[in-house]
Parts: sequence; C-alpha cells; structure tokens
Amino acid sequence: MISANLTTIKFLQQSTSQQWLEQALAHLDTILLDHSHCERKAAGVAINLMFRYPSHAKLVRSLTAIAQEELEHFEQVNQILEQRGIPLAPLASPPYGAGLSKQIRAKEPDRLLDSLLVCGLIEARSHERLGLLGAHCPEPALAKFYRGLMASEARHYGVYWVLATTFFDRSLVAQRLEALAAIESQLLTNLYSEPRMHS
Repeated sequence: MISANLTTIKFLQQSTSQQWLEQALAHLDTILLDHSHCERKAAGVAINLMFRYPSHAKLVRSLTAIAQEELEHFEQVNQILEQRGIPLAPLASPPYGAGLSKQIRAKEPDRLLDSLLVCGLIEARSHERLGLLGAHCPEPALAKFYRGLMASEARHYGVYWVLATTFFDRSLVAQRLEALAAIESQLLTNLYSEPRMHS
C-alpha cells in the first residue's frame, strides 16, 4: 500500500483520499490525458472571466497571466502525451466540475465572487494532487514534471483568492469559501469509477 502522507492544503476542508492516489498511479496515461483537458479548461475559464468582466482591470491583468501559463502547461502535457504515443481524445467528465459550477449563483455580484472562489478551489485541489503525483509517481521524469507544476497551481489559487478579496469584503469571502469548500469535499467523497485528476 502506498503511503500517501496526505495533508490538507489551504482552502480545502478535506485531503485527497488514498484510493484516488492508488487509482491515479495505476492509470498514469489516462491521468495525463485528463490533465491535458484540465489545463485547457482552466485557460478557457480564465479567458471567459476576462470577457465577462472587461472593466475589472486587475482581474484582466491577473487572469491574462494565468491563461497564458495554463496554455503553456497544456502544451507541455500534450508533448508528454505525444512522446508516450497517447492521442488526444475526449474523456467523460466526473461530476466534480459540474457540481461546483452549479454552486455559482446567477446574479451579480454573487456570480463574480462564486466564480473566483470555485476557480480557486479547483486550483488548490490541483496543487494538492500534483504534489501527490510528484511525490509518488514511479517514473522519475514524470514525477519531476508534476513537482514543477505545483508552484504554479499554488500561485493560481492565491491569485483567485486575492481577486476575491479585492472586490469583496474579506469576511464575506471567507464565509462563502467555507460553504463552497464543504461542497467541494463532498463531491470527492465517492471516487469516480474512472481515473481523473479531479474525481
């Protein structure tokens, strides 16, 4: 049995399960393919937020940098996939992303707050799981790659937190984050049947 040495990352109420780590390590090719999808989606979300809130100068500057970095990671993962002979292909999505998106309230300014916090939670979970893969992946080169991405993911969830506290009172942000983080943990209670970065 793999010793995961799981610890809770800031903003997350529950650490990743041992079962997820074991499933991921047993299906690294699928995890890499899903990782490609995750980086593409993360860039798309950042870009969509810039289009939705073009007058928020700090948001636009911050998310431009995040979108560019996510696309760089997307290309890096795709290069690894190509080296391993894994073609780009669609994958069924676990309920995680859709479940969090459902929590984003429709009316402004709640929509902006929830969007920033949901993005921050997803980035925090990515940071945690890349760390686990970096620590336990049996392939040294791939483990090094995962460890190299950790700092970026930590910076990304920090940016979303800073943006939230820029546009909203810190106590309101903390209260809403606690509620969303509880839902995020609940969505991961039952391990998805297929290996995914967020399952």
